[in-house]
Amino acid sequence: MTLAYLTTPLLGIVDTAVVGQFGDAALLGGLAAGALVFDVVFTTFNFLRSGTTGLVAQAFGRGDALEERAVLWRAVLVALVAGIALALLAPLISKGGQAFIGGGPRVSAVMDTYIRIRMLGAPFSLVNYAILGYVLGRGEGNLGLLLQIVLNGMNITLCILLGLELDWGVAGVAWATVTGEAVATLFGLAIVTRRFRNAPPLARSRILDLAAFRAMMSLNRDIMIRSFSLLAAFALFTRQGAQFGTVTLAANAVLMNFFLIAGYFLDGFATAAEQLAGRAIGARAERSFRRAVRLTVLWGFGLAGAATLILLVFGANLIGIITTAVDVREAADTYLPWAAFTALSGVLAFQMDGVFIGATWSRDMRNMMLLSFLAFTAALFALAPLFGNHGLWAALHVFLLVRGVSLAMMLRLRTRTAFGAA
Repeated sequence: MTLAYLTTPLLGIVDTAVVGQFGDAALLGGLAAGALVFDVVFTTFNFLRSGTTGLVAQAFGRGDALEERAVLWRAVLVALVAGIALALLAPLISKGGQAFIGGGPRVSAVMDTYIRIRMLGAPFSLVNYAILGYVLGRGEGNLGLLLQIVLNGMNITLCILLGLELDWGVAGVAWATVTGEAVATLFGLAIVTRRFRNAPPLARSRILDLAAFRAMMSLNRDIMIRSFSLLAAFALFTRQGAQFGTVTLAANAVLMNFFLIAGYFLDGFATAAEQLAGRAIGARAERSFRRAVRLTVLWGFGLAGAATLILLVFGANLIGIITTAVDVREAADTYLPWAAFTALSGVLAFQMDGVFIGATWSRDMRNMMLLSFLAFTAALFALAPLFGNHGLWAALHVFLLVRGVSLAMMLRLRTRTAFGAA
């Protein structure tokens, strides 16, 4: 799953690199702002992936195969309804995003093009979340990798073809994503429905069970609030960067790709924590639970250190590949160390998120995220006016550290409650 998740920031780098070849900071800034608005909306619905993973993992631990399938189809139903609604609301979402970012006429025009096109793929994107959540809940990392390779491989190929070769620019990047999501949805549904052919029949009443839906939506509500708070922090980060000028906005967009690489790299171990913690909770296996937490923490910090070192050594060369704009390169080089160290400051946050999602301790995760968001906001308003973009990046590190430490402090209490330890 580490390999699978790395394909997502790779797609972001290709998107940025394709647009960066035009040498226009406004295009880069508009793409970054448009992608942020999209991510704010869609990461709010990330519960369709993470909530499904936790519920399927626990059903797997109990040996309840019918409930695994029922969880999948409930998530698919929610995904279709929400996705169609988002596609219809694309113009309003675009206008709201432009008003929030306040990036100037050219940046706003690029944002509008990107958001209106990419929102057409909303139903496909959300169904893909549900399918991936089911696969990961069962611990099928190889299949998860295959699904992500199909999705992001198609996106990357079409992005280069449409964005550069056909000179569609930002519109080509957006259409590439929509097409990739549609193909991945059809591919994923074909795989899971084929495996269900010889399985015992699943009654429609089991899928539409109101008590199960209420439990799922309660879990999903907390994860949605958590995800929205996370993206709200990133939105404030991008908005504040825009206030420092178009060049700073574009430089931060380049560096945020490095943060995402580190984040998705660590998400592989967060996903392992989801699967193993969920199974242990379902099977009431305390020793397995504690071992899963310990191993994912150790491996997470080891890989976070490696990721930070790689970005410090090779980051300047990567910046040169991503954009041809000299002023953006110079600004990104200045703030590169801040981006490189996000892997270390964020590793515990990613890993603890995985444990709490797998255990379905969503309320604690929600509350600690809200606390972290308040800490980030306070740091942002205190540091950015004094230190400019350096203060902005420092506030991001505060946010990551508070998330990880606060969840770690809650873990001991929740473990004792879950397993009845003295």
